[in-house]
Amino acid sequence: MNIENLEAFVYVIHFNSFNKAADALFLSQPSITARIQSLERELDVKLFDREGRHFSLTDKGKQFLPYAQQVLQTYKKGKQQLQQMNAAPHELRIGCTVSVANYMIPELVPLFKQKYPDLQLKLVTASSESILEKLLNKEVDVGLVRNITHPHVDSVRFYEDPIRLFVYQGHPFVSQNRIALEDIGSEPIVFFECGALDWMKIHRLFDTLDHPPNIELQLDNLETAKKLVLKEMGISFLPELCVRKEVKEGLLWPVDIPSLAGITLRTNLVSLKGEGAALGKMVLELSREIDWKRNV
Repeated sequence: MNIENLEAFVYVIHFNSFNKAADALFLSQPSITARIQSLERELDVKLFDREGRHFSLTDKGKQFLPYAQQVLQTYKKGKQQLQQMNAAPHELRIGCTVSVANYMIPELVPLFKQKYPDLQLKLVTASSESILEKLLNKEVDVGLVRNITHPHVDSVRFYEDPIRLFVYQGHPFVSQNRIALEDIGSEPIVFFECGALDWMKIHRLFDTLDHPPNIELQLDNLETAKKLVLKEMGISFLPELCVRKEVKEGLLWPVDIPSLAGITLRTNLVSLKGEGAALGKMVLELSREIDWKRNV
């Protein structure tokens, strides 16, 4: 079925005039009439009753109208979506947490500039709650935050970063492939606390021990926690991405604890429902080109 014929039919009803429909579609009145007649032949029904310059919808025309409107609306939405995806954005405003800014954004930016050389990037760093608020206020286009939800926002998993125990070079645990949680005993712990759900799981595991762990320092900054481990002030449970460089250089060592398997720091990509879908999809597709796990 010809979309242009459907369009002519819907426009005639909307304007209640063949002439006005022709003007709106930049066509002649005979062209509009020809399209309506072609549609009637396709459907094998009469859509209009005509008496001179006056016309009215037939019963068949009334039955068909909502379906024609729906088809036309769906076609236009699909066309707009394709145009948005094919058009390179001029600016992309990304809101993210500090950890994302430190360890993920430096991987994403080169890909953005390679694929969209004229793209202007703006980065806003704040807490997950603040980024959500900025997204709802349209101050940022997409957000990279911890796992949060909102009825006006699409939230999809962007990356899950395994949390492992890391020790400094020369620590006794380096020579052991894996240890039990009980083995950390009185080891001084530099504990990074971000408030995410998966970190709560670590706390609950600590509660199962006969003796609580020796948490000497509790911090809310990953870089500070990592540097204190490098200074041999203790050992720490950290996401893999933040220590990739230090592991590669042999300065920090991961130690497996079976009871911690599956605990991750999750980052979600959030965008406004509907209007932000295309930009969110663009960021997500670019991220799939990155080998996040290299050198870990």
